[in-house]
Amino acid sequence: MTCVVFLADGFEEVEALTPVDYLRRAGQEVYTVAVPSETMNDPYIVIGSHKIPVIADMSIEEYREQFTGQCPDLIFCPGGMNGSANLALSHDVSDAIKRSDGQKKLIAAICAAPAVVLAKTGVLTGKNWTCYPGMENDVAKYVGDAALSENLMKNSTHHRNVPFVTDQNIITGRGAGAAEQFAMELVRLTAGEEVYAKVKAATVQR
Repeated sequence: MTCVVFLADGFEEVEALTPVDYLRRAGQEVYTVAVPSETMNDPYIVIGSHKIPVIADMSIEEYREQFTGQCPDLIFCPGGMNGSANLALSHDVSDAIKRSDGQKKLIAAICAAPAVVLAKTGVLTGKNWTCYPGMENDVAKYVGDAALSENLMKNSTHHRNVPFVTDQNIITGRGAGAAEQFAMELVRLTAGEEVYAKVKAATVQR
């Protein structure tokens, strides 16, 4: 399967790169895509929230060219408050999420990203989901309009104290401490139970 990970300055390194690592171990085709922001100085180099630079596989322009028609099988938005805010400002990211949902492709987000990035696109409507503790209370602020937020989040249910929640094609995670479990759920969904078991055993997980 083809998987795309959107990275913007301020992303949470553990949340972003754990799924990249495990999905590649599982044999998936994974591309990291650099999403521009005001602080970005190079179209490929993205700086994490702990000042770790990552060289992305693609610029956002290259992503547009490669995925003009068919969406990737999985798109993933990592957390980190600044990183999530930068992703939320990107029309390319919002459009990718909406188009992927329309094609029933897998959409994943962890930590701040479910509340900050996914909520405003409407893909959480009627869904079970989770995010970094407490951020569910500020969705209206992240969406920018209380009435719109209420509509976009209609019939959605937030779950606390769980590492991740999968509801149909939407996978949301709680935070950095849940990155491994969240990543392994993405492995299970994209590669199947047999590969999931092999990756889990090979990496000596708890």
